[in-house]
Amino acid sequence: MKTFLKALILVPLALLVVLLAIANRGPVRLSLDPFSAEQPLLSYELPLYLVLFGAVMLGVLMGGIATWLGQAAHRRAERRYRREARGLRQEVGEVRAKTGGGLPALTTSAPR
Repeated sequence: MKTFLKALILVPLALLVVLLAIANRGPVRLSLDPFSAEQPLLSYELPLYLVLFGAVMLGVLMGGIATWLGQAAHRRAERRYRREARGLRQEVGEVRAKTGGGLPALTTSAPR
């Protein structure tokens, strides 16, 4: 069912991307020189769809990097919690080894 839903979404999306590329094949000048509009030093003739897809890919990459950097504090806290949990597991194992497998409060019977 999951693959069917994925295909139901991705096939029309891929079709739209192909149609966009076919409809926007005309060349455009991509200039990377902000100082000279008439004779730019760095300019390229590219189909419009390549410029559009490149801008989308650049946006996805920049968004991913920003998200990754924004979650640094959460990853740091997770590492700290994992170290703490590992230490607590080790401590519980040591207590169990000293008491013969059970915790002292559970192995001794209190008078009623």
